[in-house]
Amino acid sequence: MKLYGLIGYPLGHSFSKKYFTEKFERQSLDCRFENFAIENISLLPAIIERHPSLEGLCVTIPYKEKVLLYLSEMSPEVKAINACNSVKIKDGKLYGNNTDAIGFEQSLRQKLQPHHSSALILGTGGAAKAVEYVLKKLGITCSLVSRSTGDNVITYGSLTNELVSKTYLIVNASPVGTFPKDDAYPQIPYEAITERHFLFDLVYNPPRTIFLQKGEERGAAIQNGFDMLVNQAEASWEIWNAR
Repeated sequence: MKLYGLIGYPLGHSFSKKYFTEKFERQSLDCRFENFAIENISLLPAIIERHPSLEGLCVTIPYKEKVLLYLSEMSPEVKAINACNSVKIKDGKLYGNNTDAIGFEQSLRQKLQPHHSSALILGTGGAAKAVEYVLKKLGITCSLVSRSTGDNVITYGSLTNELVSKTYLIVNASPVGTFPKDDAYPQIPYEAITERHFLFDLVYNPPRTIFLQKGEERGAAIQNGFDMLVNQAEASWEIWNAR
């Protein structure tokens, strides 16, 4: 039986485990998916050694960047983004890919309009880097937003009504608003949101975060992260099974 899994910490309710387990059952595949909640990325080699049938791994918070040290090869996307969310294991070697970028781009295009030419990315982690990579690829100018400033990073406090009103694409690439802390939401001036805006939340649980609800109340187009997760999961599956 082929084994696949997810590394991260903490894991809680895992989309990947549920999705792949149901996929394996539905397609009668002789495969199994397991969660590996590891408190330190240094435990990864021991997991691989203990599970010789392990052929692929999904990687989530907080290891999308830390896992790079353990990769034998990186895809061009991983090198550009400096983050990896999908690992193929072959002959004991780890090959890193970034299917977050693939999943996000496929989902984003569903509602993207020509006037969505500039964006704010809320968050600066591995997922935010994948979002930034895709937006730059599509010719969309973007700034990352965090609690502290940095290279191409502005603070939440600097998000004026004027800036937000003219930046029609806003992507929440942070975990803020995720269940069970679903009463939280990014602190941006929602009163500046208009019908021309598109709010995309990488969070999928709950399906309509407060971030999305506030955007919808202002007439903005909204999209949660569920389709993105499905797209990136299927992209990982193709990579794991490619010869």
